[in-house]
Amino acid sequence: MKVGIIGLGYWGPNLVRNFAALDGVEVAAVADKDTSRVERIRRLYPYAEPFNNGLQLIEQGGVDAVAIATPVATHFDLALAALQNSKHVLVEKPLTDNPSTAEQLCKEAEKRGLVLMVDHVFVYSGPVERLKEIIDAGELGDIVYFDSVRINLGLFRHDVNVVWDLMVHDLSIVDYLFNGAMPKEVQSAGLKLPEFGQECVCYATLRYPNGMLGAIHVSWFAPVKVRRLIVCGTKKMAVYDDLEPVERLKIYERGVDFVEDSHQIYRMLVSYRTGDVWSPAFDTKEPLSKVCSDFVECVRAGSVPRADATAGLRVVRCASFISTLLDRGNVMA
Repeated sequence: MKVGIIGLGYWGPNLVRNFAALDGVEVAAVADKDTSRVERIRRLYPYAEPFNNGLQLIEQGGVDAVAIATPVATHFDLALAALQNSKHVLVEKPLTDNPSTAEQLCKEAEKRGLVLMVDHVFVYSGPVERLKEIIDAGELGDIVYFDSVRINLGLFRHDVNVVWDLMVHDLSIVDYLFNGAMPKEVQSAGLKLPEFGQECVCYATLRYPNGMLGAIHVSWFAPVKVRRLIVCGTKKMAVYDDLEPVERLKIYERGVDFVEDSHQIYRMLVSYRTGDVWSPAFDTKEPLSKVCSDFVECVRAGSVPRADATAGLRVVRCASFISTLLDRGNVMA
């Protein structure tokens, strides 16, 4: 299977490395407008045909599939061209920057019987996979709420705001954990610094049809780096901290029980449970390696990847709701 990589900035070389490591896969072509990036990759992978234009690679590169790691504003045109040239497509997150173009790509891929996948890399991480297993097994009980924080100082971007840069990671994780559930109501508030044109801080709350509440906080303007997700159920609670060196996932056998007070009508007694804390084992393989493997296997088998086009569309819809509301700070139901 021959793969072409379009975009060799920060993420593209990681895609090259992981695809090149797979059995039966050849990185046959690479493209970037910056010729120095192309030459740097070709020193490591001299068999990759060089292009300085992604559309040229799609039309002339002789590949079966392409991986797109370019700015989000270019995703739609490149992915559509690839699909129309009968190429399977892996797109760096987010799929596109608005729901209508994302939906158009989904329809194009379905019409042509091609794999369209989004690089939602965190849904392939071991702790997130294990957390989903625990949630699906009912070990946490009914999920009451989740709270996700992804903050650090920088990198400030001019092409997109912090929702499209950082929050799409959190949206993809909760989409995976909760089987594609879409919120029925979204609220958001954000901050733009006077000197900078994009929102660099965002708080979003999401309410779901089953009563679950979600809160997501992302920022480029924070003194510390935090990557943490808390999921609280009626039986147990979980904390996924991606910066923990060893125990990135912890399960807390803690919670509360409400018992009616037989002596006073309408009064409830609260019983607190403070049990053990344990860290379950999980797969430690590099998530991006699993992304690339899933993509290749689905192309070969004609199957549906974990982070398929419909998952990408749901994430784009949520991000669009949240981003649209940033300046207004009101509710979109």
